[in-house]
Amino acid sequence: MSKPSSFSLRGRKALVAIKDERDATIVRRQFERLGIDIVTWDGGAHIDCRPDVALIDDEFLPLTSPAQRAALGRSPVIALLGTETPSRLKLVLDLDPASFLVKPLRSAGIYAALVLAFERSERTSELKQQVVKLEQRLRSRRVVLAAVLQVMHTHALAEPAAFALIRRAAMEQRKTIEELSAEITANGSLPRATG
Repeated sequence: MSKPSSFSLRGRKALVAIKDERDATIVRRQFERLGIDIVTWDGGAHIDCRPDVALIDDEFLPLTSPAQRAALGRSPVIALLGTETPSRLKLVLDLDPASFLVKPLRSAGIYAALVLAFERSERTSELKQQVVKLEQRLRSRRVVLAAVLQVMHTHALAEPAAFALIRRAAMEQRKTIEELSAEITANGSLPRATG
């Protein structure tokens, strides 16, 4: 199933924690226009939904309890800034916001903040997945090195030729080099091609 576009907001759910009624009214009106469902949060109550985005007023910070942080889930956070003091910005940065809006709010800028938040969240998720894959490959390099050394010793080959032999065998068997290297180190030799 494909991910929704960052520009398409209709049907999304937003957790909104805003103290000022004027700002809350502006957000409600803009979200209704965009087709976003709103769940209002006072900072203390348990939330039964999984929001797609959270708008958190800096007056609710810090979010000290694990229940407060859990209410945000993995959704991107848009911070609403009232003051730009270093201590307040530190509290906002602890939320790892994907975007921000400056109070007093205006209807202009809310859509852009939402799109930027969803896009940043998606890109961050993709980067985390890439990091996990690269870490796995890095850990498997030891296995590949052990297999190359074993093939070098068994077949009296130089390192580039041993690696080329493993790579060719992996391609023929439709396996990754890492998978084949694990088999070589476990079996003690290159597995026979099947097919």
